[in-house]
Formats: sequence, structure tokens, C-alpha cells
Amino acid sequence: MTVDSAPPPGPTELSAEACAEMLQQRFPALFNGAPRPLKLRIQADIRERAPGVFSKAALSAFLRRHTGRTAYLIALTRATHRFDLDGAPADEISAEHRQAARDELARRRALSESRAAQLEEQRRNRAELLRAFEGSSLSTANFCALKGVPVDQLDALLELARSEAEARARQLPPVDRGRGGQHERPARPGRRHG
Repeated sequence: MTVDSAPPPGPTELSAEACAEMLQQRFPALFNGAPRPLKLRIQADIRERAPGVFSKAALSAFLRRHTGRTAYLIALTRATHRFDLDGAPADEISAEHRQAARDELARRRALSESRAAQLEEQRRNRAELLRAFEGSSLSTANFCALKGVPVDQLDALLELARSEAEARARQLPPVDRGRGGQHERPARPGRRHG
């Protein structure tokens, strides 16, 4: 009877979250706290210092996610050096890598501003639709045809516009009416004695 010798088990596949947790435990100087720029080829250092713990795929997935975070890119633009597993400064950050991080941050900022502008335009369009609907004497079907809105979507759009208007009204500062909510009287001029 022969027994096949199975190869020793390799590292188990970890989720990015589990990988992050294990890296924080093993290398707290680098992976705890605010993100710090990682030494180039840090994956090889991790696998050397923790053999058989992290698969290449798990580390690659974690590092892709970690180095793609906005906080990491900001750290890359501000720091002068990268850091090793012990938290010690390693190689300097190249101008090319710093610029690539700045470019990516600018791209993300522009995308975010574009989305915000698009959402604001949609909100304004819904507010205008609500004002037009409330001031219209047309039937719902005719109003929808005029505005190019499907009849089955009108109620949802109007309800959203109303809730947005209420939320906006709550955000506006109250009108100052003086003491006790009353209008203040102008001060009376003093009498002259002569």
C-alpha cells in the first residue's frame, strides 16, 4: 500500500479585508494608522518575512486596492520617501510617481465635481417640473406630453422634488425678526430741550 504524499498546503486565499487585517497585525509600523507610501516591491518583502501566509493573488488584490485609495494617493503627493515594513524611510518618491498621483487625484476631483453638477442640474430640473405642474391647468397626460415625462414617472419625480424642497428649506437660515420673533421698532429720536 502506497500513500501519495500531497504537497504542503499553500497560503489560503484571503479577502482584501482579511489580508489588510493580517498585514496590520504583522507589520503595524506600516499598515496601521494613516496610509504611508509603500516601498517599491513591498510584496516580495512581505512574502519573504511571512512565507506561506499570503498568496500572491491575495497580496496583489490588497495592494491594488490599498494604493488606489484617495488617502494613499494624497500621502504619495505629500511624503518625500516610501516606507518599508518596519516603518523606516526607504527609497525617495520619484517625481513621476508623485505627478501620477496628483493627476489621478485631479481626475477624481473633476469626476466628483461633474457628478455633483449633474445631480444639482437634475435637482433643479425636478424643482422646475414641480413649479410648472403646480401652476398648470393641463391634464396630467397633456402636462407629461408637453414636458416629455412618462406619465408613470411623474408622481415619483414630483414627490422627490417636494422632499428636496423641504430638505432645502430646512437648511436655509431662519429670517431674523429681532427679539421674540417681532420686528424691532426703529429707535425714537431723543427730545431736545431748549
